[in-house]
This record gives sequence, C-alpha cells and structure tokens, in this order.
Amino acid sequence: MSTRVPRDILFGNPEKTSPKVSPNGKLWAYLAPDEGVLNVWVGPEGGTAAPLTRDRGRGVRTFLWAEDERSILYVQDKNGDENWHLYQTDVETRLTRDLTPYPNVQAQIVATEPTRPDEILVALNDRDPRSHDVWRVNLKDGSRTLEATNPGDVIGWLPDHDFNIALQKAMRSDGGTVLRLKNGDGWRDFLSCGPDDQLGAHGFAPGGKAVYVESSVDRDTTALLEVPLDGGSHKVLAEHPESDLGSVLLHPRTYHVEAVSFEVDRQRWTVLDPKLKADFAAMEALEGDISIVSRNDADTVWYLLVNRSDRSPAYLRWDRPKRSSSPLFATRPGLESYTLAPMTPVTYAARDGLKIHAYLTAPAGRKPEKLPLVVLVHGGPWARDRWGFHPEAQWLASVGLAVLQINYRGSSGLGKRHLHAGDREWGAKMQDDLTDGVNWAVAQGIADPDRVAIYGGSYGGYAALAGAAFTPNVYRCAVDVVGPSNLMTLIQSIPPYWEPMRRIFDLRVGSVDTEADFLKSRSPLFFVDKIEIPLLVAQGANDPRVKQAEAEQIVAALRAKGKPVEYLLYPDEGHGFAKPSNRLDFYAKAEAFLTRHLS
Repeated sequence: MSTRVPRDILFGNPEKTSPKVSPNGKLWAYLAPDEGVLNVWVGPEGGTAAPLTRDRGRGVRTFLWAEDERSILYVQDKNGDENWHLYQTDVETRLTRDLTPYPNVQAQIVATEPTRPDEILVALNDRDPRSHDVWRVNLKDGSRTLEATNPGDVIGWLPDHDFNIALQKAMRSDGGTVLRLKNGDGWRDFLSCGPDDQLGAHGFAPGGKAVYVESSVDRDTTALLEVPLDGGSHKVLAEHPESDLGSVLLHPRTYHVEAVSFEVDRQRWTVLDPKLKADFAAMEALEGDISIVSRNDADTVWYLLVNRSDRSPAYLRWDRPKRSSSPLFATRPGLESYTLAPMTPVTYAARDGLKIHAYLTAPAGRKPEKLPLVVLVHGGPWARDRWGFHPEAQWLASVGLAVLQINYRGSSGLGKRHLHAGDREWGAKMQDDLTDGVNWAVAQGIADPDRVAIYGGSYGGYAALAGAAFTPNVYRCAVDVVGPSNLMTLIQSIPPYWEPMRRIFDLRVGSVDTEADFLKSRSPLFFVDKIEIPLLVAQGANDPRVKQAEAEQIVAALRAKGKPVEYLLYPDEGHGFAKPSNRLDFYAKAEAFLTRHLS
C-alpha cells in the first residue's frame, strides 16, 4: 500500500462522523456531507439515514438530540465569528428555526434534562457581551425565561437534578476560582482555590446532597472528589500521580459516576461502578483508545469511538447485554488504502531537568534516521497533545517528514507543577522545551539538524514566530496559523466574554497594564530584525481570539525589512479553517512551502 496519503482524504470532510443514538434508541444521527457541507443525517438506529439539516456554510460541527426526540439541536456561527446561534431542526417536518435570533450574541448550551424534555438551558451574553446569563428556552414555542443572572464573574453553570441552576463557577479577582451554591434568592461560597490550583464541578451526585468536584488542592494532579453540600468530609473517588482527571463518565439518568479516564501517554480508564467492569474488560480487546460517545436511555446500546494513531477513527455499536461490538463506520474509509505512520510516545529531559512528554510520528516504512523534522506545536497553550489519529501528523509523515508533538511546560493535563512551570515563560522556557526536543531528536539520530521546521496554530503559531525570532539557528522555516505576534495587542483585544479570565493572562503571560516592556520582550513583532528564515503566515479574517491584525502587523514588518514571508488570508474563516476548500488550499500551499525549504 502507498504511504503518500492524498490531502483531500485527510483534510476534506469525513465520510461520516459523530454518531448519536436517540434517547429511546429508535433513531440515530450522525454528521455527513450533504452537497459538500457537513450536516446532520437521521434514520432508524443503525440503518439508512437521510440529511436532516440544510446548512450551506461552514457545516454543522456539533449537535445533540433534544430530550423529546422530536428535534436535533446544534450551534452555528457566521464565518468563524464565534457568535454561535442555537438552531432546532424538527425531525418530521425538517424545518429549522433559530432559537437565539439575536445579533452579535453568543449562545452556549448549558444542559438538557430527560425529565424536562421540552426545555433547554442556554447561556447568552445579550445583556452584557462580557457575561453570559442563563435562559430557559421552550423547545415547543421558542419562548425563553431568565433562569440566572451573571454577576459578572461567572464562567460556568450547573443545574441540579430538578433542572434548576444550582451551582456557578466564578473567577476571583486574584485569578483563583470559587464554586457557589444556590442559597434561597442568592448564592453562597462552597469551595474556592487560589490561582495555582484548578477547581470545577462535574455534576450533582444521586440524591443531590453532594457534588462531584475536580480539584488539585493539596495535590499536584486533579482528582475527582465527592463533596457533601453541608461541608462534611469529602471522598476521593479517583486520582493519578502523573495525570490530571480526564473524562468523567456519569450515568445520564441516575447521575452516579461510573468511570474516569487519565492520560499520561495513552488514555486509560478507571472503572468505579462494578456494573461496568465487565464491559470495560471486554472492550480492552478492541485495538485503540476507547471513548463512549453516546448511549440510549435503557443503557443497552453504546456508541464507541476507537482511536488509533495509524488508522482512521472508527465508531462501533456496543451491545451491553451481549458485551459485543459491531461496526458502525470509519470516519475516513479512504485511508484503508494507505499505510499510515504509527505515533510513538517519547520522553526527554528539558535543560533544567523537567520531564517532557511528546509524540513522535516517523514516515511509515522508513528508518527514522537523519530525517527532516517538523516540530508541530499545539495551541492553547493550556491544552495538550494526545496519542491517536492526527491528520496533520499523517500528512507530514506521508511526504517524508518526521513529526514531533511536544507537551511543553505550560501544557495542561500533567499536573499543576508542569502547567505553572510555563507561567511567564512564553518565548522563553516554553520555547526552550521545543528547542530541547529538537536537540533530543538530533541526538537520537532521528532528525537532520539542518532540516527542521516549526509549525503550529494559535499558541502554536506564536511559537512558530518565536522560534524564528528567538532561536533563528534552530529552524530552516516556520509556519504560523492564527498565531499572535504581539502579546500586548493580543491581550488587549481578547473577546469580551474572556474578561473574567483576564487575571489568568496577567499571571501566566504578563500584565498589559504594568509590564509592557516585558510583554514586548516576548513578542516576535519587535524582533523581526532577527528573523532570517522563510515564514508562511495564515489567518482567518473573522478570528475573534487572535485578530487579523496580529498576522498583518508582522507580515508588514517583515516585508518592510525585505524578509521572506508568504501570507494567506481566508475571508470566511475564524480561529482555524472549517471549510474544506480553505483547508485544502492551505495544506497544499503549506506542503509546497515545507517541501521547498526542507528538501
């Protein structure tokens, strides 16, 4: 089989993806192209489906069944502006209506509840663009009533089992977090932590007398706790010494916690409900990392995602009574004709001794010796790379490049020491971790030190620019996708609804108000004189997070100095490229750029 994978198979629309069984188990829905645009298809469970939604723009990316099973709900923005509207499409009439028809307002789905099938809780920032209030929306007539008003610091909401908002997550002025419980007509503080810790809630326990809380207080990694509402002693349900809490599997009807995942190099499940132990034991025979993505009310049918690094993601139907699986579909079956490259977890020591977890993908069928290398930097930066199928890694490997994906300091998921080791280290120690990864790959004989590129999106785009500006001798070329070039203008132009989290930027990046010189010293825009390598810069015109100006100011500065830079602007995209035509255009030009400079 060939190892050269066509870009349209990797970056075009999937053939099918994201299946969801209806609550009563009679129907299923999934995403698939309709006239070249991803839409929701619906049909008898496991059988032939037909297009339901009629989006003709960026396509539907996420959806859910309404609890009444009479409609599909999904959110959609306009050309990447992230002002999502909530849409409802009736399964029988196929008519679609906008449940949040308000201009320049962002809708966030908070929750649905099977005992209240005609309602949905939605957060909207129509009163104040900085704050989302919660509204109860009637799915029959589209009317709404105010459920909870945001005092200005709340970033998350949680309903109780009666489907009333009963817990809020808020940001303190010092960058810490507080969980508040509903107390009559007001709220009372329940749990809090400082800015170095993490705190969140996953749901109310059965009976409503306790909350499932994720917390790193008094430990390095986040654990799952059961905390009584009356302030009694908490119970530790699950924790891992090297990994933060990952997914939390709650029973959708009884609300008890069933299993949790942790991930150092690969995803691993800890089963807490004895009734599921046999299921998870049987699922271990399936090759890949397993996630439960949908289940029916009777809990007899699960849809599983099987994720492998060297094969198309695939979905299976799990028959719980029989504890057996049957295939639903692969998302990109065209990949079966090609030999994909395995992704290997690796570790190395940064120059100050910090242990760094990374993933290496080398071209299939070739010895990993003296290869051109692409350091593929994840965004966030408070996120992480994961093992599994990665289209960009497969694309790069298929054209003969080794790929190194690094969970540098500042990445999340590996404990608060690792996370906060990146505080105030943009362009400094965070960048050193990437350089040290290159040096590791060279020392292992994997990489040719004269043919290394740095490439990433969002923070990864910043890292690409920083690599060119601050370590110009390490890389041959750089690719920046929607990356900030000036930390001052980045922070000054964050979306208004990020305002409660501004203190996080002060602590982890630097203060715009008091540390302008410091932020400029970490901003590639002010170091274009040091950039000698060719750059490719790509940007979405409607990006609300990293504005178009971030790309254009550094492109203009480079061109004024006669520096080599190519610039791609996509007028109908935002923070990343959703339309297949734009993705294929970008990856064709990025491949030509990398091939030209790494050959």
